[in-house]
Amino acid sequence: MSTASAAAVPVPVPLPEGVRPGTETLVRLTPAAGVKVRALIAREAQGDFLRIAITGGGCNGLSYQLKFVPAPRRGDLCVETGGVRVLVDSRSALYLKGTHVDYSAALVAGGFKFSNPNAKASCSCGESFSL
Repeated sequence: MSTASAAAVPVPVPLPEGVRPGTETLVRLTPAAGVKVRALIAREAQGDFLRIAITGGGCNGLSYQLKFVPAPRRGDLCVETGGVRVLVDSRSALYLKGTHVDYSAALVAGGFKFSNPNAKASCSCGESFSL
């Protein structure tokens, strides 16, 4: 019998009423992004879900917003990707479909990077885009 402990695997939790399961065709975290998000969830202790939303603003008119939340809201899509439960509201889903999120720890131009096939233009910082 082995005394080595296995890596913690999140236990599937049923989604609340009004929250739909999504797939990685909506949004996908790379392994590097998943590792960083899990570390931030543990450090920040604001909630076990990462909400990705699109808001008006930024250099190109639309901006990505990342936020940790304790629970989904009615109408959300919940995507399990990179070991993280990602929430996307139905309006933001229209803009995010097919987006990949990566993470780089580089000192210059590091951080979360969005690869959004719907974006026609994005700013050099990568935090805003236009359609």
